[in-house]
Amino acid sequence: MNKERIGIFGGTFNPIHRGHVKAALEVQEIFSLDKILLIPSYIPPHKGAPDVAPASHRLRMVELALTPYPLIVPSSIEIDAKGKSYSILTLAKLKKQYPDSSMFFILGVDAFLEIDTWRDYEKLLDQCHFIVISRPGFDLEDAKDVLRGSYKERMVQDFDSVKLDKVILHSYKIFLLSIPALDIASKDIRRKVKLGKSITDLVAEPVQEYISSNKLYL
Repeated sequence: MNKERIGIFGGTFNPIHRGHVKAALEVQEIFSLDKILLIPSYIPPHKGAPDVAPASHRLRMVELALTPYPLIVPSSIEIDAKGKSYSILTLAKLKKQYPDSSMFFILGVDAFLEIDTWRDYEKLLDQCHFIVISRPGFDLEDAKDVLRGSYKERMVQDFDSVKLDKVILHSYKIFLLSIPALDIASKDIRRKVKLGKSITDLVAEPVQEYISSNKLYL
């Protein structure tokens, strides 16, 4: 019996935009993930931005954006914890919830370049697969220089998505994936909202309506 494949896609999602959704859909298809848990952080430990919307609003926008996509599932696991959103703690909880699953941690190359600043990052790397996705303005090749030793040896960039079988998943832990990403940043959306400019092409319509009705980012 094959293990269920679960993606873990965390972030501030302040707000969630079309680029987030497109990336999740691309990864889900390529890696044949049974589902992706999209997890808004409660208190982002590396950001501390003054214009972060309350967690309840960010979670609701995620729920609205993902309604058409049943395999991309909103998760409140970090918000419910009401503490700093450390990935190693979240992974431990998810492993208890899904004990017979293979976990795939999804993150942008920009975040991966700073992984050595994460809490217990080596334990995190040991306990799940990593899918490092390309981001506009960052070179995916730079990810190859972040880690040394066995971690670097178990990193792969050129792989056949059709053959992501048990052999490949056993041999490699970190997958560098180039996807046709949308050049959208949440900070630009917040700036546009503050200036009264349209964000129609950047977020799903229900998200745009939610931002407007709740007067977020003004």
